Amino acid sequence: MSEIRPFHVAIAQSDLDDLRERLARTRWGTEIPGQGWRRGVPVDYLRDLARYWERDFDWRAAEARLNELPQFVTDVDGQTLHFAHVRSANPAATPLLISHDWPGSYALYLPVVAALTGDFHLVLVSNPGIAFSGPLTSEGWTAARGAAALHEIMRRLGYGRYGVQGNGGGAGLGVQMARQQPAAVIGVHVNGHITFPSQDPADFADLTAAEQDRLRRLQEFRDDKMGFNVIQSTRPQTLAFALHDSPAGQLAWIVEKFKEWTDPSAELPEDAIDRDLLLTNVSLYWFTGTAGSSANLYWEMAHDPTAWTPKEKSAVPMGVALGVTDITVRRFAERDMPVTHWTEFPAGGNFLSAEQPKLYADDVRAFFAGLG
Repeated sequence: MSEIRPFHVAIAQSDLDDLRERLARTRWGTEIPGQGWRRGVPVDYLRDLARYWERDFDWRAAEARLNELPQFVTDVDGQTLHFAHVRSANPAATPLLISHDWPGSYALYLPVVAALTGDFHLVLVSNPGIAFSGPLTSEGWTAARGAAALHEIMRRLGYGRYGVQGNGGGAGLGVQMARQQPAAVIGVHVNGHITFPSQDPADFADLTAAEQDRLRRLQEFRDDKMGFNVIQSTRPQTLAFALHDSPAGQLAWIVEKFKEWTDPSAELPEDAIDRDLLLTNVSLYWFTGTAGSSANLYWEMAHDPTAWTPKEKSAVPMGVALGVTDITVRRFAERDMPVTHWTEFPAGGNFLSAEQPKLYADDVRAFFAGLG
Protein backbone atom coordinates (compact mmCIF):
# COMPACT_ATOMS: atom_id res chain seq x y z
CA MET A 1 0.00 0.00 0.00
CA SER A 2 1.41 3.38 -1.02
CA GLU A 3 -1.17 5.66 0.58
CA ILE A 4 -0.36 7.90 3.51
CA ARG A 5 -2.46 7.12 6.58
CA PRO A 6 -3.01 9.25 9.71
CA PHE A 7 -1.27 8.00 12.84
CA HIS A 8 -2.01 8.67 16.50
CA VAL A 9 0.25 7.61 19.38
CA ALA A 10 -1.84 5.50 21.77
CA ILE A 11 0.10 3.14 24.01
CA ALA A 12 -2.16 0.61 25.72
CA GLN A 13 -2.56 0.97 29.48
CA SER A 14 -1.56 -2.67 29.83
CA ASP A 15 1.81 -1.81 28.28
CA LEU A 16 2.29 1.04 30.73
CA ASP A 17 1.41 -1.25 33.63
CA ASP A 18 3.81 -3.89 32.36
CA LEU A 19 6.63 -1.35 32.12
CA ARG A 20 6.13 -0.22 35.70
CA GLU A 21 5.92 -3.77 37.01
CA ARG A 22 9.12 -4.73 35.24
CA LEU A 23 10.93 -1.67 36.56
CA ALA A 24 9.74 -2.42 40.09
CA ARG A 25 11.08 -5.99 39.81
CA THR A 26 14.49 -5.05 38.39
CA ARG A 27 17.25 -7.26 39.74
CA TRP A 28 20.01 -4.77 40.40
CA GLY A 29 23.57 -5.99 40.18
CA THR A 30 26.65 -4.88 42.07
CA GLU A 31 29.57 -2.80 40.89
CA ILE A 32 33.21 -2.23 41.79
CA PRO A 33 33.28 0.84 44.08
CA GLY A 34 34.73 4.15 42.97
CA GLN A 35 34.44 3.65 39.20
CA GLY A 36 31.92 6.36 38.35
CA TRP A 37 31.08 6.10 34.64
CA ARG A 38 34.41 4.54 33.60
CA ARG A 39 33.00 1.03 33.17
CA GLY A 40 29.49 2.01 32.16
CA VAL A 41 26.39 3.34 33.87
CA PRO A 42 26.68 3.47 37.70
CA VAL A 43 24.12 1.37 39.58
CA ASP A 44 22.93 4.13 41.91
CA TYR A 45 22.41 6.53 39.03
CA LEU A 46 20.41 4.06 36.96
CA ARG A 47 18.38 2.91 39.94
CA ASP A 48 17.34 6.51 40.61
CA LEU A 49 16.47 7.19 36.96
CA ALA A 50 14.54 3.91 36.66
CA ARG A 51 12.60 4.75 39.83
CA TYR A 52 11.64 8.09 38.29
CA TRP A 53 10.59 6.36 35.06
CA GLU A 54 8.46 3.93 37.06
CA ARG A 55 6.81 6.30 39.54
CA ASP A 56 6.97 9.91 38.34
CA PHE A 57 7.38 10.06 34.58
CA ASP A 58 4.06 10.94 32.93
CA TRP A 59 3.91 9.03 29.66
CA ARG A 60 0.40 10.27 28.93
CA ALA A 61 1.66 13.87 29.02
CA ALA A 62 4.53 12.93 26.71
CA GLU A 63 2.10 11.11 24.43
CA ALA A 64 -0.14 14.18 24.28
CA ARG A 65 2.86 16.34 23.35
CA LEU A 66 3.78 13.97 20.52
CA ASN A 67 0.19 13.96 19.32
CA GLU A 68 0.26 17.73 18.93
CA LEU A 69 2.18 16.96 15.74
CA PRO A 70 0.22 15.70 12.71
CA GLN A 71 1.59 12.16 12.23
CA PHE A 72 1.33 9.61 9.48
CA VAL A 73 2.52 6.21 8.32
CA THR A 74 3.06 4.83 4.84
CA ASP A 75 4.45 1.58 3.46
CA VAL A 76 7.66 1.84 1.47
CA ASP A 77 9.62 -1.10 0.10
CA GLY A 78 7.80 -3.53 2.39
CA GLN A 79 8.37 -1.46 5.55
CA THR A 80 5.94 0.74 7.45
CA LEU A 81 7.49 4.17 7.91
CA HIS A 82 6.31 6.82 10.36
CA PHE A 83 6.72 10.57 10.21
CA ALA A 84 5.33 13.82 11.55
CA HIS A 85 4.41 16.39 8.91
CA VAL A 86 4.08 19.95 10.21
CA ARG A 87 3.16 22.41 7.48
CA SER A 88 4.19 26.04 7.77
CA ALA A 89 1.74 28.90 7.42
CA ASN A 90 4.38 30.57 5.23
CA PRO A 91 3.57 29.91 1.54
CA ALA A 92 7.27 30.32 0.66
CA ALA A 93 8.42 27.77 3.24
CA THR A 94 11.01 25.18 2.20
CA PRO A 95 10.16 21.49 2.69
CA LEU A 96 12.70 20.06 5.13
CA LEU A 97 13.11 16.39 5.98
CA ILE A 98 14.86 15.72 9.32
CA SER A 99 16.21 12.28 10.18
CA HIS A 100 17.71 11.29 13.51
CA ASP A 101 20.46 9.01 14.78
CA TRP A 102 20.44 5.98 17.10
CA PRO A 103 19.70 6.19 20.00
CA GLY A 104 17.56 9.21 19.21
CA SER A 105 14.07 9.58 17.77
CA TYR A 106 11.78 12.18 16.29
CA ALA A 107 10.89 13.18 19.87
CA LEU A 108 14.25 14.95 20.24
CA TYR A 109 13.08 17.54 17.68
CA LEU A 110 10.08 18.65 19.71
CA PRO A 111 12.09 21.59 21.15
CA VAL A 112 12.69 23.07 17.66
CA VAL A 113 9.38 22.52 15.87
CA ALA A 114 7.94 25.95 16.68
CA ALA A 115 11.19 27.72 15.79
CA LEU A 116 11.48 26.04 12.39
CA THR A 117 7.92 26.03 11.09
CA GLY A 118 8.06 29.70 10.16
CA ASP A 119 10.52 28.83 7.40
CA PHE A 120 9.99 25.13 6.75
CA HIS A 121 7.38 22.49 6.11
CA LEU A 122 8.82 19.94 8.53
CA VAL A 123 8.90 16.19 7.90
CA LEU A 124 10.27 14.51 11.03
CA VAL A 125 10.87 10.87 10.18
CA SER A 126 11.31 7.86 12.40
CA ASN A 127 14.22 6.12 10.71
CA PRO A 128 13.47 2.67 9.27
CA GLY A 129 13.50 0.08 12.05
CA ILE A 130 13.17 2.60 14.89
CA ALA A 131 10.15 3.50 17.04
CA PHE A 132 6.97 3.62 14.98
CA SER A 133 8.91 2.77 11.79
CA GLY A 134 9.77 -0.65 13.17
CA PRO A 135 10.47 -3.35 13.83
CA LEU A 136 12.20 -4.22 10.56
CA THR A 137 10.37 -6.82 8.48
CA SER A 138 13.27 -7.78 6.20
CA GLU A 139 17.03 -7.67 5.92
CA GLY A 140 18.98 -5.36 3.65
CA TRP A 141 18.10 -1.99 5.17
CA THR A 142 21.38 -0.32 4.30
CA ALA A 143 21.88 3.43 4.33
CA ALA A 144 21.26 3.54 0.58
CA ARG A 145 17.95 1.71 0.93
CA GLY A 146 16.93 3.93 3.84
CA ALA A 147 17.77 7.07 1.88
CA ALA A 148 15.69 5.88 -1.09
CA ALA A 149 12.75 5.25 1.26
CA LEU A 150 12.97 8.80 2.63
CA HIS A 151 12.97 10.19 -0.90
CA GLU A 152 9.80 8.20 -1.53
CA ILE A 153 8.12 9.74 1.52
CA MET A 154 8.85 13.23 0.17
CA ARG A 155 7.58 12.26 -3.29
CA ARG A 156 4.32 10.98 -1.83
CA LEU A 157 3.92 14.25 0.07
CA GLY A 158 4.20 16.10 -3.24
CA TYR A 159 7.59 17.72 -2.64
CA GLY A 160 9.83 17.87 -5.71
CA ARG A 161 12.60 19.97 -4.14
CA TYR A 162 13.50 19.91 -0.46
CA GLY A 163 16.23 20.27 2.10
CA VAL A 164 17.54 17.54 4.37
CA GLN A 165 18.85 17.78 7.91
CA GLY A 166 20.42 14.85 9.70
CA ASN A 167 22.18 13.99 12.93
CA GLY A 168 24.79 11.20 13.09
CA GLY A 169 23.38 8.27 11.13
CA GLY A 170 20.72 10.66 9.88
CA ALA A 171 23.52 12.80 8.46
CA GLY A 172 24.77 9.75 6.60
CA LEU A 173 21.27 9.25 5.18
CA GLY A 174 21.30 12.88 4.06
CA VAL A 175 24.58 12.43 2.17
CA GLN A 176 23.12 9.33 0.52
CA MET A 177 19.97 11.21 -0.44
CA ALA A 178 22.06 13.94 -2.10
CA ARG A 179 23.98 11.34 -4.11
CA GLN A 180 20.85 9.48 -5.17
CA GLN A 181 18.71 12.43 -6.28
CA PRO A 182 20.77 15.63 -6.51
CA ALA A 183 18.06 17.37 -8.50
CA ALA A 184 15.62 16.92 -5.60
CA VAL A 185 17.88 17.90 -2.69
CA ILE A 186 18.47 21.63 -2.23
CA GLY A 187 21.09 21.14 0.45
CA VAL A 188 22.05 18.91 3.38
CA HIS A 189 22.62 20.31 6.87
CA VAL A 190 24.29 17.93 9.33
CA ASN A 191 25.40 17.70 12.92
CA GLY A 192 27.12 14.86 14.71
CA HIS A 193 28.48 13.86 11.30
CA ILE A 194 31.41 11.43 11.51
CA THR A 195 34.03 11.57 8.77
CA PHE A 196 37.22 9.56 8.45
CA PRO A 197 40.63 10.28 6.91
CA SER A 198 41.83 8.36 3.89
CA GLN A 199 45.26 6.75 3.49
CA ASP A 200 46.57 9.91 1.81
CA PRO A 201 49.24 11.61 4.02
CA ALA A 202 47.95 14.94 2.76
CA ASP A 203 44.87 14.40 4.94
CA PHE A 204 47.05 15.05 7.98
CA ALA A 205 49.04 18.02 6.70
CA ASP A 206 48.56 21.49 8.19
CA LEU A 207 45.72 20.55 10.50
CA THR A 208 44.72 23.25 12.94
CA ALA A 209 45.00 22.62 16.67
CA ALA A 210 41.22 22.17 16.84
CA GLU A 211 41.30 19.68 13.95
CA GLN A 212 44.14 17.74 15.55
CA ASP A 213 42.08 17.52 18.74
CA ARG A 214 39.06 16.23 16.78
CA LEU A 215 41.27 13.65 15.08
CA ARG A 216 42.62 12.57 18.46
CA ARG A 217 39.09 12.17 19.81
CA LEU A 218 38.09 10.28 16.66
CA GLN A 219 40.90 7.81 17.32
CA GLU A 220 39.86 7.57 20.98
CA PHE A 221 36.29 6.92 19.89
CA ARG A 222 37.39 4.12 17.56
CA ASP A 223 39.73 2.55 20.13
CA ASP A 224 37.79 2.89 23.38
CA LYS A 225 34.15 3.83 22.79
CA MET A 226 32.95 1.60 19.99
CA GLY A 227 31.75 -1.32 22.13
CA PHE A 228 28.11 -0.56 21.32
CA ASN A 229 28.94 -0.58 17.61
CA VAL A 230 30.83 -3.89 17.78
CA ILE A 231 27.97 -5.63 19.57
CA GLN A 232 25.18 -4.17 17.44
CA SER A 233 27.01 -4.80 14.17
CA THR A 234 27.91 -8.41 15.00
CA ARG A 235 25.30 -9.88 17.38
CA PRO A 236 22.18 -7.66 17.28
CA GLN A 237 19.78 -10.54 17.80
CA THR A 238 21.53 -11.78 20.94
CA LEU A 239 21.55 -8.28 22.41
CA ALA A 240 17.87 -7.88 21.59
CA PHE A 241 16.75 -10.53 24.09
CA ALA A 242 18.13 -8.54 27.03
CA LEU A 243 16.93 -5.14 25.84
CA HIS A 244 13.44 -6.37 24.93
CA ASP A 245 12.95 -8.09 28.27
CA SER A 246 14.42 -5.53 30.67
CA PRO A 247 13.42 -1.86 30.60
CA ALA A 248 16.28 -1.12 33.00
CA GLY A 249 18.64 -2.72 30.48
CA GLN A 250 17.13 -0.71 27.64
CA LEU A 251 17.44 2.44 29.73
CA ALA A 252 21.10 1.78 30.53
CA TRP A 253 21.95 0.97 26.92
CA ILE A 254 20.58 4.30 25.71
CA VAL A 255 21.37 6.62 28.60
CA GLU A 256 25.07 5.74 28.46
CA LYS A 257 25.22 7.29 24.99
CA PHE A 258 23.51 10.43 26.25
CA LYS A 259 26.18 10.67 28.94
CA GLU A 260 29.02 10.18 26.45
CA TRP A 261 27.67 12.19 23.53
CA THR A 262 26.16 15.27 25.17
CA ASP A 263 28.09 18.38 26.20
CA PRO A 264 30.82 17.19 28.61
CA SER A 265 30.13 20.15 30.91
CA ALA A 266 26.89 18.37 31.87
CA GLU A 267 27.54 16.11 34.84
CA LEU A 268 24.57 13.87 34.05
CA PRO A 269 22.56 13.28 30.85
CA GLU A 270 19.56 15.14 32.27
CA ASP A 271 21.77 18.17 32.87
CA ALA A 272 22.13 18.37 29.08
CA ILE A 273 18.63 17.24 28.03
CA ASP A 274 15.36 17.54 29.91
CA ARG A 275 14.82 14.33 31.90
CA ASP A 276 11.24 13.84 30.69
CA LEU A 277 12.31 14.31 27.06
CA LEU A 278 15.10 11.79 27.58
CA LEU A 279 12.63 9.25 29.00
CA THR A 280 10.15 9.97 26.21
CA ASN A 281 12.87 8.97 23.79
CA VAL A 282 13.72 5.78 25.72
CA SER A 283 10.03 4.93 26.06
CA LEU A 284 9.58 5.04 22.29
CA TYR A 285 12.17 2.30 21.89
CA TRP A 286 10.63 0.27 24.73
CA PHE A 287 6.97 0.46 23.72
CA THR A 288 7.70 -0.27 20.05
CA GLY A 289 10.12 -3.13 20.80
CA THR A 290 12.74 -1.73 18.41
CA ALA A 291 15.94 -2.18 20.42
CA GLY A 292 16.92 -5.20 18.34
CA SER A 293 15.57 -3.69 15.14
CA SER A 294 17.68 -0.55 15.58
CA ALA A 295 20.72 -2.68 16.41
CA ASN A 296 20.22 -4.57 13.16
CA LEU A 297 20.81 -1.32 11.27
CA TYR A 298 24.40 -1.48 12.53
CA TRP A 299 24.67 -5.06 11.29
CA GLU A 300 23.45 -3.95 7.87
CA MET A 301 26.00 -1.14 7.70
CA ALA A 302 28.85 -3.43 8.77
CA HIS A 303 27.89 -6.05 6.17
CA ASP A 304 27.16 -3.67 3.31
CA PRO A 305 29.97 -4.17 0.75
CA THR A 306 29.35 -0.70 -0.71
CA ALA A 307 29.48 1.18 2.59
CA TRP A 308 33.17 2.05 2.50
CA THR A 309 33.92 2.02 -1.22
CA PRO A 310 35.03 5.34 -2.81
CA LYS A 311 32.10 7.36 -4.06
CA GLU A 312 31.72 10.27 -6.41
CA LYS A 313 31.51 13.66 -4.74
CA SER A 314 28.04 15.17 -4.77
CA ALA A 315 27.55 18.72 -6.01
CA VAL A 316 24.78 19.37 -3.47
CA PRO A 317 25.92 21.92 -0.84
CA MET A 318 26.40 20.85 2.76
CA GLY A 319 26.14 22.84 5.97
CA VAL A 320 27.90 21.51 9.07
CA ALA A 321 27.10 22.41 12.67
CA LEU A 322 29.58 21.20 15.29
CA GLY A 323 28.87 20.75 18.96
CA VAL A 324 31.78 20.62 21.35
CA THR A 325 31.91 16.81 21.16
CA ASP A 326 32.07 16.66 17.37
CA ILE A 327 34.94 14.86 15.66
CA THR A 328 34.38 16.13 12.12
CA VAL A 329 37.32 17.56 10.16
CA ARG A 330 36.27 19.86 7.35
CA ARG A 331 38.58 18.52 4.66
CA PHE A 332 37.26 14.99 5.26
CA ALA A 333 33.66 16.16 4.97
CA GLU A 334 34.41 18.02 1.76
CA ARG A 335 35.34 14.75 0.04
CA ASP A 336 31.62 13.90 0.05
CA MET A 337 30.01 17.28 -0.64
CA PRO A 338 31.02 20.94 -0.99
CA VAL A 339 30.82 22.49 2.48
CA THR A 340 29.37 25.98 2.09
CA HIS A 341 28.41 26.60 5.72
CA TRP A 342 30.46 25.71 8.82
CA THR A 343 29.52 26.59 12.40
CA GLU A 344 31.34 25.63 15.59
CA PHE A 345 28.97 25.92 18.54
CA PRO A 346 30.25 27.04 21.95
CA ALA A 347 28.07 24.44 23.69
CA GLY A 348 26.09 21.30 23.01
CA GLY A 349 26.99 17.80 21.95
CA ASN A 350 25.60 15.23 19.53
CA PHE A 351 21.91 15.94 20.24
CA LEU A 352 21.90 19.64 19.35
CA SER A 353 18.16 19.94 18.69
CA ALA A 354 17.49 18.94 22.31
CA GLU A 355 20.60 20.37 23.97
CA GLN A 356 20.81 23.75 22.23
CA PRO A 357 17.53 24.19 20.35
CA LYS A 358 17.93 27.91 19.60
CA LEU A 359 21.47 27.55 18.25
CA TYR A 360 20.40 24.54 16.22
CA ALA A 361 17.32 26.19 14.72
CA ASP A 362 19.19 29.43 13.93
CA ASP A 363 21.93 27.50 12.14
CA VAL A 364 19.53 25.41 10.07
CA ARG A 365 17.72 28.58 8.98
CA ALA A 366 20.99 30.36 8.17
CA PHE A 367 22.26 27.52 5.98
CA PHE A 368 19.13 27.16 3.89
CA ALA A 369 18.64 30.94 3.65
CA GLY A 370 22.13 31.13 2.18
CA LEU A 371 21.12 28.78 -0.62
CA GLY A 372 18.67 31.36 -1.93
